Amino acid sequence: MPSRFATRSLGREPDAVAPDGTAVRLLHALEGGSLAHFELPAGAVSHAVAHRTVEELWFVVAGRGRLWRRSETDESVETLAPGVAVTIPLGTAFQFQADAEAPLAFIAVTMPPWPGMDEAVRAAGPWTPTVPAGR
Repeated sequence: MPSRFATRSLGREPDAVAPDGTAVRLLHALEGGSLAHFELPAGAVSHAVAHRTVEELWFVVAGRGRLWRRSETDESVETLAPGVAVTIPLGTAFQFQADAEAPLAFIAVTMPPWPGMDEAVRAAGPWTPTVPAGR
């Protein structure tokens, strides 16, 4: 019987471009969630989106930037830096930007696993996007 254990190294090239415009390197997925590495170029601004069916946990691994989040009851802008973890609850509109000095990179867990590009819907965010959105 084959093992269900999996091991994977971070790929050199992105596997996809997310609807928000970040480069995505897929890592793993199980029934309850998926794990990926995301990177936004230095000085870039993502597209503002909200998710239809998933929520996310992020952990910043490199670069610096800001994250805007808005729900029905809350709105905030947070500083992103290595070691910072944030939540993107279901239905939250969000947008982020990388400081000019270096790309912003983070690991994200998506629960349940990412279902496909139709998952994200455009939202009105505070900044003008500077990267193309994924299809």
